[in-house]
This record gives sequence, structure tokens and C-alpha cells, in this order.
Amino acid sequence: MILKAILIIFATLCIIIVTEFMIIINIKENESIDKALKRFKKKFERTGVLKELRARSYFEKPSITRRSEKIKAAYKQTMYATDNY
Repeated sequence: MILKAILIIFATLCIIIVTEFMIIINIKENESIDKALKRFKKKFERTGVLKELRARSYFEKPSITRRSEKIKAAYKQTMYATDNY
């Protein structure tokens, strides 16, 4: 009962941050709070909210975003090329 209350409070705090998503975690009987929080954090990370929040924290010109995407793609290509040898 207390665990549900804690998770509901934590979830509502995160829902305030995440307006588009509502993360619901069903707590199983005799489940520890650590496991439930771990599942919640995993679900929260999968939504990609923090990544979007960091991206929107400051304005970046479209040309710079394209440039950084090209740099990341080139880096990934070189990494995959070295793995295949």
C-alpha cells in the first residue's frame, strides 16, 4: 500500500515533466520498491523524454544539427568498419 503511494507520487512528479506520456507501473505482490522503481526508470528512459528535453534546452540552428548528424553517422560507420575486420 505504501509502495503504491510512493510510486504514484513519483509517477505524478514525472508526469508533470512528461505531459504527453502517462507511465503506469503495475506493482506485483511482494515486489520490492527497488524493482518497481527500476522498471519505472526503464520505461521512462524508453520514452525519450530526457533526450528531447536536453535537445530543446537551447536553440540549435538546423545546419548545425545536420552537421552533427553527419559527424555521428561517419563515426558510426568507422566504428562498424573496424568491428568487421
